[in-house]
Amino acid sequence: MFGTFFIRVIAAAALTGMTWPAIAAEILTPAKQAYITDFESGKVLFAKDADLPMKPASMAKIMTVFVVFQRLADGSLQLDDKFLVSEKAWRKGGSKTFVEVGSRVSVNDLLHGVIVQSGNDAAIVLAEGIAGTEDAFAEEMNFWAQKLGMTQTNFRNSTGWPDPDLQTSAKDLNILTTEMIKRFPADTYPDLYPIFAKREFTYNKITQPNRNPLVYGTAGADGLKTGHTEESGYGLVGSVVRNGQRVVMVLNGMDSMKQRSTESRRLMDLIFREYQSYEFFKQGQTVDQANVWLGTAPQVDLVLDAPLKLVLSRKDRQAMEISVQWLDPVPAPIRAGDQIGTLVISLPDEVTKLPLRAAQDVDALGLFNRIGAAVKYLIFGAATPQRIAQ
Repeated sequence: MFGTFFIRVIAAAALTGMTWPAIAAEILTPAKQAYITDFESGKVLFAKDADLPMKPASMAKIMTVFVVFQRLADGSLQLDDKFLVSEKAWRKGGSKTFVEVGSRVSVNDLLHGVIVQSGNDAAIVLAEGIAGTEDAFAEEMNFWAQKLGMTQTNFRNSTGWPDPDLQTSAKDLNILTTEMIKRFPADTYPDLYPIFAKREFTYNKITQPNRNPLVYGTAGADGLKTGHTEESGYGLVGSVVRNGQRVVMVLNGMDSMKQRSTESRRLMDLIFREYQSYEFFKQGQTVDQANVWLGTAPQVDLVLDAPLKLVLSRKDRQAMEISVQWLDPVPAPIRAGDQIGTLVISLPDEVTKLPLRAAQDVDALGLFNRIGAAVKYLIFGAATPQRIAQ
């Protein structure tokens, strides 16, 4: 009876009352490149040629903004600092904030110009104000790209203006966006990332709308940036939060603004329907109880090192099984934190094992009590703990 290998299924689709068919949604897109992830876990929800080198167009400005945010966070730059508008910045074509040559513009206004209006002129003013020249600023952009693990990326300017050596990938832009949101959360930096969700910005008496279609009516959308050149096609980096779950999406290579708008909305809605975040156990929650051999308590609670949260497709959620395993009973003494067993998560394509640890100390009984407890256990056995259904 001593040392029995104990296995119990504590969570499976059959215990949840779910009745949907185990059929995965088919995700297709006309975008040439795509990379969609769950923000918290980093799980890849959809990918299409995500490592293929591509032109970022104005989506490169996300790195320009990242560098500025980093300077603001470390205190070397302030939002009310002002930078001089050079003739180079003033003359730059494409989308503009319409800053005036020779004027001084605050970092705050320049950030709004870059983020909301996609102003090339505002991006160059920021680059020159921080690094002296746009070329030097591009070096700083590449420093951060390497530091963040953007292996397919080489920036050549602050705007995403066409350049033979400018390149990135959908995966790299996702890495950058995810890191930006992690480093500069809205509750800590309320004047930074929330700019991405603003629908319009007025500078020099000229009001321009945000070019990101997701901020107009897509539930939970809070950023980020579009891009377009003839070479890159139409692209978008977007972030949406629903019911506490954030999804980060990068699309590129679409044929028109209309297709970009329709496809980005459609894919976001489809991803949130297909994938959900499930919390099976909270921090410190008892997963199960193990019987104790000759201890001052008859059982010990088993807990995980961290909350168990998984992002699962409908198909995987129905097919998954969670089981617990340990040698029962567990001999005393036991110390809180000792690994007692294993929690096994079985999915169709993978199996994950997590340690189950004792939640509290259980001392060994004294000699005479040990003899009595051993006799009682051998005669009557141990009470079987109740099953926990999740």
